[in-house]
Amino acid sequence: MSVVVGGGTGFIGHHLCKKLRSIGYKVIIVSRTAGFNQITWNDVQENGLPDDCKAVVNLAGENLMNPLRRWNAGFEKDLYDSRIKTTKTLLTAISSAQTPPEVFVGTSAIGFYAPDDENSYTEYSPGGDHDFLSRLCSEWETASTLGPSLTNIVRRVIIRVGIVLGRDGGVIQNIYPVFNLGLGGRIGSGNQWFPWIHISDIAGIYQYAVCNSHVNGVLNGVAPQPLTNSEFTQTFAKAMNRPAIFPVPGFAMNLVYGSERAKAVLEGQKVLPERTLKFGYQFQYPDLISACKNLCQ
Repeated sequence: MSVVVGGGTGFIGHHLCKKLRSIGYKVIIVSRTAGFNQITWNDVQENGLPDDCKAVVNLAGENLMNPLRRWNAGFEKDLYDSRIKTTKTLLTAISSAQTPPEVFVGTSAIGFYAPDDENSYTEYSPGGDHDFLSRLCSEWETASTLGPSLTNIVRRVIIRVGIVLGRDGGVIQNIYPVFNLGLGGRIGSGNQWFPWIHISDIAGIYQYAVCNSHVNGVLNGVAPQPLTNSEFTQTFAKAMNRPAIFPVPGFAMNLVYGSERAKAVLEGQKVLPERTLKFGYQFQYPDLISACKNLCQ
């Protein structure tokens, strides 16, 4: 059986594909370029899904925190198209398949929830309408809606991804050299929530959704231990045996990323994986100390 993974060459996608192959699946990546077991989005539009397709996963999306991209209308369009259009392409292929896959696993983000210093969010909490990024998440999730003819045939899972921690991508790849020099520190006030998850667990949740027929609906892709940015900074620095005394001021983040993106790290949400745990997923790294020990090996 094969699993089609949109965006399988990315940070999370790479780890997910490795996990799926390790348990015997043939993985076909959908990307902008073709290669060995890798097809293009045009291939999907023209030829549909492989006949033995068990599951379709979409992880495609322009990197929100790419510092080389200025925040403008063109960047907003790329954020939108890389998420919504790719999702619609895969859903069209699922609808046209002679034998539909068992499950479609879509992606969203914890930016769906409004920043809040006090209240907690679970998968049952409202959101998706307070700024551009939350509305993007909302449309992203809506785009993955299966038609009425497939609702009872193809399971639908949406994973709202938190801040992913891994040495080969994301925030850790960016800050590791800085902390290694002893120049790390909190971002902004440090009091904002930091909804984190280890790369092995976020890939594990996607794998769990593919392999377990009882899993459906929205899952929060965050660790069960909520922490602030300051708590993350101190724990990570301690694991590296380095100080964390050089804070990054908010104005610097605004300068580099623009205010629309910077608030994704200067403001935060306390997000809990209630349904993820309810469906039986067991975290490999449920606490930040164990995660940081792994990341700093």
